[in-house]
Amino acid sequence: MTERWNAERGSVTPYSLIFIVTLMAFAGLAVDGGAKLRAGWEAVGVAEEAARAGAGLVDQAAAYAGRPFVVDAAAGAQAARAYLAKSGHAGTVGLAGPQTVRVTVTVTKSTYLLSMVGISEVTATARTTADLATGVSRRER
Repeated sequence: MTERWNAERGSVTPYSLIFIVTLMAFAGLAVDGGAKLRAGWEAVGVAEEAARAGAGLVDQAAAYAGRPFVVDAAAGAQAARAYLAKSGHAGTVGLAGPQTVRVTVTVTKSTYLLSMVGISEVTATARTTADLATGVSRRER
């Protein structure tokens, strides 16, 4: 009987090691997967707000001349870039039409547990547009 116990001595160690590594991998995916989601939400929020800041600037010369309201391209892009700078994010700003501002933002977050296996950061990119809407419309009573 002693011979049998000696032959199996230490056989639990490889199973324990595999279990612990697998458990840490799943914990890393859960914790750092949440960081990826947070980065995505942050990127979308910042991109939407920057696009809104740019789309709200009307070309006043065109409006006063009686032409249709359009986004002031230079002022709109500058306002969107200013919002990005103030929020501490980098991104690109452009026009997607005479009444539409497009903003792209990339957010990078550090990882906690996945950094142990060489993944030190996660990134998320959001691309949004905002349209200039003029006037107020509502249903007549």
